[in-house]
Amino acid sequence: MNVPANLKYTKDHEWISLEGSIATVGITHFAQKELGDIVYVEVETLDQTLEKMKFLGQLRL
Repeated sequence: MNVPANLKYTKDHEWISLEGSIATVGITHFAQKELGDIVYVEVETLDQTLEKMKFLGQLRL
């Protein structure tokens, strides 16, 4: 299994990568397979500074 060292993971198969003040988030390959096709991604917080554990968007399957 490939586990990049620069990523931090949640127990729900989400990950985050930090580069300075920029965060990139995603889901693991396992989550992608389990969820199936993602038809829509809604991000309401683009270019905003968020506090830890705050809502940033949603996926629609």
